[in-house]
Amino acid sequence: MKVLITGTAGFIGMHLAEKLLERGDEVVGLDSINDYYEVQLKYDRLRKTGIDPASIDYGNLVSSEKYPGYRFIQLQLEDKEGVMKLFAEQKFDKVVNLAAQAGVRYSLTNPDAYIQANIVGFLNLLEACRHHQIKHLAYASSSSVYGTNTHMPFSTAHNVDHPVSLYAASKKSNELMAHTYSHLFGLPTTGLRFFTVYGPWGRPDMALFLFTKAILEDKPIQVFNFGEMKRDFTYVDDIVEGVVRIVDRPPVADPTWDPDTGDASKSKAPYTVYNIGNSNPVRLMDFIQAIEESLGKEAKKEMLPIQPGDVPATFADTTPLEKEIGYKPATSVSDGIQRFIDWYREYYNA
Repeated sequence: MKVLITGTAGFIGMHLAEKLLERGDEVVGLDSINDYYEVQLKYDRLRKTGIDPASIDYGNLVSSEKYPGYRFIQLQLEDKEGVMKLFAEQKFDKVVNLAAQAGVRYSLTNPDAYIQANIVGFLNLLEACRHHQIKHLAYASSSSVYGTNTHMPFSTAHNVDHPVSLYAASKKSNELMAHTYSHLFGLPTTGLRFFTVYGPWGRPDMALFLFTKAILEDKPIQVFNFGEMKRDFTYVDDIVEGVVRIVDRPPVADPTWDPDTGDASKSKAPYTVYNIGNSNPVRLMDFIQAIEESLGKEAKKEMLPIQPGDVPATFADTTPLEKEIGYKPATSVSDGIQRFIDWYREYYNA
């Protein structure tokens, strides 16, 4: 299988590329390498997959020194001409879109970045998939799409029409756009609603990274919603295993599906959406305590109200994933945190 993975200088993308390469797939990785967070971490992720950052030349493929089946290209999805050229030349079988402008709070002050990367970029990808007979497009959505929904656990059958951040709105838009292309052009698409992913090589803007760094530097951590937040923290290897299994199972059209009574995550078109989460919400204060225990050091805490755009809790109902794909994430938060901190200490010599 020849797979395009977008976002391979990113957290999940790097891990997914390694997983597919290790099982023998041919992979082309794509990333814009923007400066949303420290670029050095992105370059080091690329190095881990055998890509020499010094060899990167925008718009041109470079080969991995570690994996014979891996090549990488620096390219923006907003660059429609570049995207179309890549698809025409490479003849991909399947595509996994993990490239996006991430972050809820950043979207409050930088909305344009989300429209360009998450809407315009995704449209270009859909167009390329449509014109080049891609067998399956799997794309990252987010638990953020559940917005003001308070019915727990979050089910893919629930209404997701009330987002509370532009980031969430852009991810919901991706699901709508994907369904349109599945309906009009028969493109099989699967949306992947990830729930608070964490683990080694993670993003520096995420809570685990921020908390670990601050505690080690004897700086206070910001604890929002006075510690009463709950998150369905999901370890990165569990996310990747779910993605791989889903990529291997393109959705098929269901002509019997009823738009009035049918599951909102299905369709008459070859379209579906899955939650990928640990199905075990953890209180933020308990999460912090696990970090403290792993580090052997207590955090200085600055208790703050909930931030605009945040939701108080997330909780994934993964029943369809279990029934249809035969998979359920299972890594405990304590194990996942320990693995992250082991990596963090080694990477930063902390």
